[in-house]
Amino acid sequence: MKRLQIKTAQNVNINFTLANVGQRLFAFGVDNVIKFAYLYFAIEILDFRMFQTALEGDSWSLRAIDVLIFLPVTFYSLYSEILLNGQTVGKKLLHLKVINIDGFKPSITDFIIRWFLRVVDFNLFTLLFVYVASLGLDDEIALLMLLFFFGKMIGFLLILFTDNQQRFGDIIANTVVIYLKDDVQFSETILENISNAYVPTYPNVIKLSDNDVRIIKNTFNSAKKYNDFKTLIKLRSKVLEVTGIKSIHKTDKEFIDVVLKDYNFYTQSM
Repeated sequence: MKRLQIKTAQNVNINFTLANVGQRLFAFGVDNVIKFAYLYFAIEILDFRMFQTALEGDSWSLRAIDVLIFLPVTFYSLYSEILLNGQTVGKKLLHLKVINIDGFKPSITDFIIRWFLRVVDFNLFTLLFVYVASLGLDDEIALLMLLFFFGKMIGFLLILFTDNQQRFGDIIANTVVIYLKDDVQFSETILENISNAYVPTYPNVIKLSDNDVRIIKNTFNSAKKYNDFKTLIKLRSKVLEVTGIKSIHKTDKEFIDVVLKDYNFYTQSM
């Protein structure tokens, strides 16, 4: 699997595993099953003949009802990724997530751009068909089939051949899709070995996020390895500033080590 390396402001490299094309296709398939299931039940449950009778053949009102029914399908990936923090149901099942190329959570604008540009990634056929039909070539079945195949394959081919496995919407929105269930060593995670009898010292560590702790741990391990005492002092000061902790430990190493263990204690207990 390809990996994306991001350098933080603290000059610590964090590696993310990029989702491959197979994983993304599988997630795409799951999401489409959900869409088709919704449409099937919507059509089965709603009695359209009742609407036709009630509206007395008002075609505009009937079309408006059609639009309302299709809205959840049309905007499915957009509202799912916004509400589920970069995931659709399919991505969640496959442990995939959309993040910014710099490692941050994408903005709502980023999500809108990726959603809107699906028309290029997966529905280019519609645009090409309109153009071909305008040339009077709509009877060229072989050409239309070729355009259909090509239009549907744009996103697939871009994911396959771009460096960061991005479709067109990802490239423009500056996003990537990562695989969350990464095969990394225990020492590379934010987890710490703590016993069942462990007693925490600093409750305020819960003000930190998982990403904060990952950066702290990577920086801490690097500073210990090279006896970089200046970095340890800066790291301790930053943790104290962010959390408001009143340290009772004399050395920087002891303090940061306890902070990491306390964070694991509190978050694992939630």
